[in-house]
Parts: sequence; C-alpha cells; structure tokens
Amino acid sequence: MLKSLSVENYALIERLDMTLGAGLNIVTGETGAGKSILLGALGLLLGTRGEAGVQRDPSRACVVEGVFAFDGLGLEEFFAENDLDFEATGTVRRVISASGKSRAYVNDLPVSLTTLKALGDRLIDIHSQHENLLLRDDGFRVSILDGVAGHGAVVKSYAEAFGEWRGLGRQLSAARAAAEDARRDEEWLRHQADELAALRLSAGEQTDLEAEQRELSHSDELREAFGLAVSELGADETGIVARLRALRGAVDRMGAIHSGAAGFSERLASAHLDMQDLEREIAAELERVEGNPERLAAVVARLDAIYALQQKHRVSTVEELLELQAGFEERLGAIEHSDEQLAALEAALQAAEKTVKNLAAQISAGRHTAATEVESSVEGMLRRLGIPEARFVVEITPTPEPRANGADEVRFLFTANGSMSPRPVEKIASGGEISRVMLALKTLSARSASRPTVVFDEIDAGVSGRVADAMGDIIAELGSHCQVLNITHLPQIAAKPATHFLVYKQDGSTRIRPLAAAERVTEIASMLSGSAVTDAALRQARVLLGEILPL
Repeated sequence: MLKSLSVENYALIERLDMTLGAGLNIVTGETGAGKSILLGALGLLLGTRGEAGVQRDPSRACVVEGVFAFDGLGLEEFFAENDLDFEATGTVRRVISASGKSRAYVNDLPVSLTTLKALGDRLIDIHSQHENLLLRDDGFRVSILDGVAGHGAVVKSYAEAFGEWRGLGRQLSAARAAAEDARRDEEWLRHQADELAALRLSAGEQTDLEAEQRELSHSDELREAFGLAVSELGADETGIVARLRALRGAVDRMGAIHSGAAGFSERLASAHLDMQDLEREIAAELERVEGNPERLAAVVARLDAIYALQQKHRVSTVEELLELQAGFEERLGAIEHSDEQLAALEAALQAAEKTVKNLAAQISAGRHTAATEVESSVEGMLRRLGIPEARFVVEITPTPEPRANGADEVRFLFTANGSMSPRPVEKIASGGEISRVMLALKTLSARSASRPTVVFDEIDAGVSGRVADAMGDIIAELGSHCQVLNITHLPQIAAKPATHFLVYKQDGSTRIRPLAAAERVTEIASMLSGSAVTDAALRQARVLLGEILPL
C-alpha cells in the first residue's frame, strides 16, 4: 500500500506531499490543474523512463519518493534476490539529476531501473483511458484468467519450464548445424590428422635434429679441429700436457727458495690435470664424430617433412604441430560422438516438452474454471452499470504449440443486446461500454491479484448519471479489498466515501490538498454547476454526500 507520496521539482509541481488512506482515495480538480502530472510522477516512481527536461527548475534535481507498506505482500524473496533490506514499511525514491541522469533507491539502497520496475509492477496497477487498448492484447486477457484462477505458482513453473524447453531447442538446432558442418569437413580433418600422425612427432625433436644435421654436415671440419687439439695437447715431449708437467716440476723445485713457488706449483698441477681431462674428452669426441651420409640424408629428409607441414599450417615449431594434431583429433572425436550428443539433447528436449505440455494442461484447466467466474462477475457488474442485457463470454482456444504464457488463446466476447451474438469486445463495444467492461475486469483482477494499490485515471469516461453512480459504488466496494486511487471528473463518483484530494494550481504550480467534509460539498457542487456554485448545486452535492454528511 502507498502510504504517502512526495514530489519535488517535477513538471508544474514545485513541491507536493500527500498522505493516502487505506481504502478509496478520490482525486478531483479542474482540467489542466495537473492530475495527469501527478500520475506521471507516480509512473517515475514505478520505473517508467524519465524524459529529458522533466524538472520544473532545470538547475535542480527532480525527486519523487513514496512510502510503502511492504508487509504481507510476499516481497521478502524479491528483496533477498536483489540484495535489498526488507522492512515492513520502506521507501522507494527516484531522482532525475539536473544533467538528466536517473537514479533509483529502495530503502536508500541504489537499484537498477529494471529492478525498480519489477518492484513497481508488484505494488501498483495503474489504469488510464489509453489502457482500454489492452482488450486487444491476448496477454492481458490471459492474465485476467490466471489472476482469477489463482494458479500463480503453476504459471511460474510453466514459465521456467518453457524457457528451458526453448533453450534446449536452440541448443539442439545449433548442435545439428555444427554436426552437419563438421561432417562436411570430416574428410579434410581426417587427412590433416593422419598426415600429422604419420610423422609420429615428439616434443623437442626439431631442436635435436637441427643440431645433428649441423654436426653431420661439418663432420670433416670437426675431425680436423679435434685431431689438431688432441695432437697439440698430447704429444709426448712437446705437447701442452707434457710441457705443463715439466713446468710444474721446475717451479716445484723452487719451493725451498721462494715462498710463492708452492702456490704456483699447485695452480700448474691443476692446469695439468685440466688439460689431461680436456685431451681425453676431445679424443673421445674425435672417436665419435664421423661422416655418415646415410644418416645425414635421413635427418635432412625428416626435417624437410617437418618444415613442409609447418609451412602448410603456418607454424614454426613441432609443439604447435602437435597442438594442431590434437585439435584435429578432438574434432574428429566430436564428429564420431555427435550422434550420441544429438540423441541426448533430443531426449532432454522431449522430456522438457512433456513437462511444458503437462503444466500447460494444468493452467488451461484452471483458466476454463476461472472463465465461468469471470463471465458471471463481469455480466453482474455490467448489469449494475446500466447494460441489463449484457453478455460476456470468455472463449478459450488451444494453440497449436505452447507459447510463453501457455497453450491457450483467449478472447473476450461481448454484446450489449441479448438478441445478438457476442463478438470480440474490442471490435463492437462503444467507448462507454469499454470503460465499463474494463472497470469490471480491473475490479475482478484487483480482488484476485496481490498488488495492494490500484489507480484509475478517469475510467469513468463516457458514462454519467445513474451509471456513474453505480460505477462509483463498484469502485468504492473495491476500496474495501485494496487501496484505490481514483482520478475522476464525475461528481457521482467523487461523492463516494473516500479520502478526497483536490488538485489545483497556485502561482503557476500544481498543488494538492485533502478536503475536509465541508470542503467536499463545495468541490462536488463545483463539479455539478461549474465555476459559479449555485444553491441548487450545493443541495445536490449534499444529497450525493448523504452517506457521510447529514442533510
């Protein structure tokens, strides 16, 4: 329930505050006073997109704030899902900055416009004259039946199952297309994979082969260099090893004469040992290195095969070729198992479809049961509203395939003349008849829905006299079920027991104030007679207000 509304710097409103009653709240005022502006501000609070330049003073922000009673509306889960603090009474605030940037808050925590709208849809149902077009919308007609049927949990389960079913359908279509594409490429993939597998590549192989090729290609030069080194190091008398041995002996003999000779001798001994080891290692390498034209040809052929594949696939290492090979083999494996994957998806899709159709059947059964209540209730209200021969028929037709809101197409058929067959209400009803049908439907919907507040913006268009009085009674009765904010231009409706607000202009600014009992007499008399309030109008106003004022 909306407990209070504050609007600052919006359109013609400088500052506006109103505290609403729990039942029926009536708003009246002269044409152009700003009743529609009040609705626009309320729409901002509920998540509609703010147009540029909504500020009365463009240098300041526009602020709309509502205090709501959240308790008992089942909103705890919504608040938890959106990381919001739930309180029995909380605030919703919308701010449009001077720069045009929009921000929204719930209990002082920032929320997205999407979240704000989702919350607003669960708090207030606004019906304005242009919403009579909803009668053309199958979704609206279905929602009326679902509200009366009271099977919201099943509808929610259906929506989830329908989304899963459609998602699986998209997955299966994509998988089939991918499998078809893959099968077209299968021969090419297998050729690539087989060509790479035939080489039996191993990581690091290329580096080793390139080193071996260099050695085999220069074996003569290596043997010549290594042979010279062995000769120079190991000659019996003149080799470097022999000469180091002789030098060490000569320096060693000087130990008794020179204190540093011992150190020199040790270093020469170390050099002698190093040269001996070096000679042996080079000699061993000389034995190993030999010309091998056959092996060189094999290495060159292996490298040529590797280089050819690298050029073909535009890579530079064996490791990259191995990655390509693994990728080709993986894609081939997927092709080989695609039938299994498709079969699994098809089975999942069939199971999901069965669930959807079962839930759709439950929903359809509930709608058929609700249709009888809707027909009876609407016809009863239409008779009260001055259409005694009204017939209202809910026609439910199965759809070929399940849709987002079930497997039913719903039409509302109507006739004001009992001798004529009902036809689609949006095609044959007059403006006044459509207003009465919509009031009946909205009243029925509000009684069955969980939204605590209903707003009517001149739903009484096209009616007057006794019908207007009956319409006021129905709206007042609805006020005993939920909070109603009714903007009206008819005195018969404005006179019903309610909290009465007057919208007026002062100093170019739209203002609103609650009317005391005596002020209601003057306001309703003004609605009856115009700007010049006559005694007859005052007497008639007292008659209309007779339920709450003594004559």
